[in-house]
Amino acid sequence: MLARIAHELYWLGRNLARAEFTARAVEAVFQSELQGTSEGIPGVSFGSGRLLAILGDADESGEGSHALDQLTLDPQRPGSMLASLERARDGARTVRDVISAEMWEAINTTSLGLRDGVQPGWAAPAGTSLAAKYVKERTALIWGVANRTMLRDEAKYFLDAGGLIEISDMVLRMLRVALPSGEDAPADGHALILLQAVGGFHAYLRAVTAPPNAHPVARFLLFERAYPDSVAACVDSLHEVFTEADAGPRNSKPVLRVSRLAADLDFQRRALPDGAELTGICEQTQQELARIDQDVAERYFAGAAAAGLRR
Repeated sequence: MLARIAHELYWLGRNLARAEFTARAVEAVFQSELQGTSEGIPGVSFGSGRLLAILGDADESGEGSHALDQLTLDPQRPGSMLASLERARDGARTVRDVISAEMWEAINTTSLGLRDGVQPGWAAPAGTSLAAKYVKERTALIWGVANRTMLRDEAKYFLDAGGLIEISDMVLRMLRVALPSGEDAPADGHALILLQAVGGFHAYLRAVTAPPNAHPVARFLLFERAYPDSVAACVDSLHEVFTEADAGPRNSKPVLRVSRLAADLDFQRRALPDGAELTGICEQTQQELARIDQDVAERYFAGAAAAGLRR
């Protein structure tokens, strides 16, 4: 596959995953702030200001509904749902001969629908939540169409790899921002908002017997391989797609680094006692994912024009 095509597919996956994560997080924060519970919970802090920090906008002002509006339909804010979907649409247009026609139609319709505000009531105070639900449902549709209509070849592997890198990076950012740190930080506190921000509430209730407090939720989102959007599950899937996409996986730097990261996460899951501080592990894992991203660019996209980080 041409490096340019692989590069576009990889970033198409990242932008779709970014839009989906932002939609879930915005909806969770909106509901939490509506109920007045986002910033007053011991052990967890995850309101609109923290969401801006997660998405790389910590240097810009914004709180409450205004911040959430910016993360929904502001085309000038790189982390907004609209900006992410516009980038996805531009990338999908470039690789229309590689993705399926149904997938292109789904991406195009979603981007144009969000830009034009097709749903009634989006201008009302609840419009942010309605737009987030729209994006959440439409991105799920896009991924479903891709899974059912694309060949399981290099194109699909690079699309999936981009989505897996992005969602694991976003989960780690969320945990680093929202979780307590330091010896004197409270270890308790409901973390339902974190589960809702990644769609993992019901999965947690089925897999974990502990109450949804900060530490058990963090362990679940880091180490639970049965939950597809946990960091460990994303890393396992990354290893699979890179092994399939690479002609020489035994000598591939991205494959080897992902394999080591998967082993490290498995060791930490087994070795760390309940209640152990996890923010340091989140930081180290995020740094390793950044190295993997760089390895991917050097090995697979060296022939593509440098496009910079699309955030």
